[in-house]
Amino acid sequence: QVQLVESGGGLVQPGGSLRLSCSASGIIYVMGWYRQVPGKKRELVALMTSGGTTNYADSVKGRFTISRDNIKKMVYLQMNSLRPEDTAVYYCYAKIASEYWGQGTQVTVSS
Repeated sequence: QVQLVESGGGLVQPGGSLRLSCSASGIIYVMGWYRQVPGKKRELVALMTSGGTTNYADSVKGRFTISRDNIKKMVYLQMNSLRPEDTAVYYCYAKIASEYWGQGTQVTVSS
């Protein structure tokens, strides 16, 4: 069983930045972030393998950067140039044989 704990969400103005962090209780092959708004399907934001291969949603390319520290078992999401449409609950995601999810952290982009 893997536990994921997120931190770093909050309220930010359009054009601002936030950094999300997620700690894992074990060694993970794939870690990343998804997001969800009410009434919509959870969608991929960014993923990163332990070897450094990344995958980003088209909507965040060039604005968001995923990184991880395999020794500390952490994954981060640096979000720059935030837009109101980035408002969502952001979930940390991890996959070994099974998939695991964090509890979610709210990100609100509003003036």
